[in-house]
Amino acid sequence: MTQESYRLLVVDDEDITRSSLADILRLEGYRVDTAGGGELAIQMISEHNFDLILLDLKMPGLDGLEALRHLTKVESGSSSQPQSQLLPTVIMLTAHGSLESAIEALRHGAHDYLLKPSSPEQILNSVSQGLRERSSQIQLKSRLLQLEQAKSRAEGFTADKHSHNLSGLYRLSGDTTYDPARREIKYKEEIISLTPTEGKLIKVFLDQPGRVFNHRELVLQVQGYDTKEWEAPEVLRPLISRLRRKLSRLPGGISWITSVRGTGYVFDQTNNFNNS
Repeated sequence: MTQESYRLLVVDDEDITRSSLADILRLEGYRVDTAGGGELAIQMISEHNFDLILLDLKMPGLDGLEALRHLTKVESGSSSQPQSQLLPTVIMLTAHGSLESAIEALRHGAHDYLLKPSSPEQILNSVSQGLRERSSQIQLKSRLLQLEQAKSRAEGFTADKHSHNLSGLYRLSGDTTYDPARREIKYKEEIISLTPTEGKLIKVFLDQPGRVFNHRELVLQVQGYDTKEWEAPEVLRPLISRLRRKLSRLPGGISWITSVRGTGYVFDQTNNFNNS
């Protein structure tokens, strides 16, 4: 894609800084919009598709970190957003270069963290790298969505045809069971339905409880193909997030899937996992 294909948003409460950043990016060929605060930025993001946002950390009202948290919350809580669509890549800008605020921004999904004033070269390099990574992620998510839809159709047909011939419930806790044939978790009178991919993931965990699975291994077992080291966490992250949200409806379920830093995930539930 060319620079003209990307749409960027510059968010800064300082008029001069905001104008200077927009000029630097426009001279490079990018389409650029601007916002003078976090509230306006959130509104514009809801109305337009931006590829990348340069977001000032310290602003009156809704500051950059709060805006970033809002975007992350929207991503994790929205079921209507297409899985192949990514939220904008975010680069934080700040004149207050504390390590704590940098870590917090990166923890909430920021791509990069630059101190003001940054040189045009630093800004353009960060933007270019962020857009390259975004393009790769979009291609990957689109490929995964196509594969998941094809597998869902095939597995849904098989499940509908043979569900009554399959047996073997997993007991998650005292009165909570998982039926792999129907892909349903039952807790008292509540039934939580899983997608085919979510069902595969939880079955992998339940078949080997307490085992730490690395990212690539989980993708291979759940999706059926191998990935590169950097691709696997991106493939798993939305799937793990969706399954965690469903498990959070169960007592203690929100903590059952534990992230193992730099490695992968473990289903860390101490109750009985044997087939009932």
